[in-house]
Amino acid sequence: MQQQIVIAPIKCGRQSRRLILLIVFIALLLDNMLLTVVVPIIPSYLYTVDDAASNAVRKNSSSSPSGTFQTIVSLYDNTTRLTNISPQFNTPTMPPTTTVTSAPNASNCPKADDQLLNENVKVGLLFASKATVQLITNPFIGPLTNRIGYQIPMFAGFCIMFLSTIMFAFSSSYTLLFLARSMQGVGSSCSSVAGMGMLASVYTDDEERGNAIGIALGGLAMGVLVGPPFGSVMYEFVGKTAPFLILAVLAVLDGALQLFVLQPSKVEPESQKGTSLMTLMKDPYILIAAGSICFANMAIAMLEPALPIWMMETMCARKWQLGNLCTHNTHTDTHTHGGFPAYIQMYYTTCTNKWGHLLFQWPS
Repeated sequence: MQQQIVIAPIKCGRQSRRLILLIVFIALLLDNMLLTVVVPIIPSYLYTVDDAASNAVRKNSSSSPSGTFQTIVSLYDNTTRLTNISPQFNTPTMPPTTTVTSAPNASNCPKADDQLLNENVKVGLLFASKATVQLITNPFIGPLTNRIGYQIPMFAGFCIMFLSTIMFAFSSSYTLLFLARSMQGVGSSCSSVAGMGMLASVYTDDEERGNAIGIALGGLAMGVLVGPPFGSVMYEFVGKTAPFLILAVLAVLDGALQLFVLQPSKVEPESQKGTSLMTLMKDPYILIAAGSICFANMAIAMLEPALPIWMMETMCARKWQLGNLCTHNTHTDTHTHGGFPAYIQMYYTTCTNKWGHLLFQWPS
């Protein structure tokens, strides 16, 4: 009797649609916080690392003696002398050590040189790696969820995102940061596709589905809003590792909630067979939506790698200031319009999904 009293709330919790909505909300929140928290951190961090390395090489080259020294053995007093030392002194002397001090930069800003130009290219490629991997992975996650269910891909996305966050926290080389960003694309694909599909299968009513998707995508907008200032402030006053460790802790909490509610060890294939990819690609409404998302994100994607470095060069912006101008919409969906501030997007997302089922009932 007591065992049934304990088990009943657990079963009720596992069948709760609100808990599933909360899981998807947190997953999208963490995904987009990690997406945007690196925008103010990575350009400044890579420039600092590369500038320190170039200064070390320049210092070593300047401290080494210049010219060629030849030794001359005197047959008169059996002493050895260097050719560049004055012959007035019979005692051997060491060449004078010169200390090269670089002139301080009055503006304390990065100089517009080849190193800064190369920094723009490296940051742009690193940021683009996530979207490239996600673009390749997305078409495979949909059919996979139809075969094995939504629980396993959702939990796999959590595991990959957690590993990517840890790599961002402790990586100090460009190669590892590039790998972490690429892994984030796989985790984001699993979480977003499986999460949206799970909400669509749980909320069968059009109005309820619109409300649920609006709330879930509010987590996306909140992640875009909080990510840049959170990352820049933590990077300035605590360090590069701190914001990623906080995101990792939040990801662990979301993973524990998934283990409790979703039970990702179970394989639950969908009863209805999914539509083929070629059929979906021929749908004009899907093509219009995909094209609008692509063009809406292009302007934002061009700003992400260039804006922080431009602020460092021209405005002498500190680390915590880099994220304040990055609180824009870096990710759009079929219900949003690129370039809106994130706090407006949160309201716009909820309203559009709430009434979207009444406005856009396209004929089949």
